[in-house]
Order: sequence, then structure tokens, then C-alpha cells
Amino acid sequence: MRRILIIDDDDDVREVAALALEAVGGVDVVSASSGAEGIELAEAERPDAILLDVMMPGMDGPATFRVLRGRDETRMLPVVLLTAKAQRDDRRRFEALGVDAVLTKPFDPMRLADDVSAALGWTS
Repeated sequence: MRRILIIDDDDDVREVAALALEAVGGVDVVSASSGAEGIELAEAERPDAILLDVMMPGMDGPATFRVLRGRDETRMLPVVLLTAKAQRDDRRRFEALGVDAVLTKPFDPMRLADDVSAALGWTS
């Protein structure tokens, strides 16, 4: 069973994403409400992938991503950015960071597991 770490400051988004990934995708989910907490969990849990919100107070998604890439324990973890900023320039900027994929909010809970799998090249 794959494990995904969701890092998002919005309780509702974390809850809906977790339910969608678990119920529809059969994925084990761990979640964090901040970039700092997410980094700690990523190191401790070693998930198969991270679903990372872009806009968070304190340490935003891009800053969290840079820390994750800078640490040996988390450097190779696939990261999918989750953002409400769907403009082409925003997507290019996020992709230029080196993330594995960018998905937009609002997402379809019934498709989220498939979208993450497709974005990461996971096969069933």
C-alpha cells in the first residue's frame, strides 16, 4: 500500500484529500498542517509521495520543497504541488522548482488518487 503525506494548512482540504485518497485510491495517508510539521513527518514516515500546498502561512510550499530537497532523508521523495494558482505563469514557476507535478484546487475528490498516480507515473 502506498503512503502519501499531505501538507496543507487548511483542515478541510486535508480531510477531503485524505478521505479521497484512502477511500477511492486505497492509499495510506499521513497529514501535516504546516511546512515544518510536514518536513518532520516526511523524515519520520518516509512516504511514497508528498502532496504539498503552495500557499501556507510561515513556510509556504516552495520553501518547504526546498528544505525537503536539501535533506538526504527526503531529497528523492516525489512532490506534487497543490495550488489554487492555475495561471500558466504560476504553473511554469512551480514546475521550474523541480517538483514532480502540479495539480490545481479545487480538485475532484473522486479523481484525486488517479490524478496523483498519473502525475507520478504510478501504475495500478
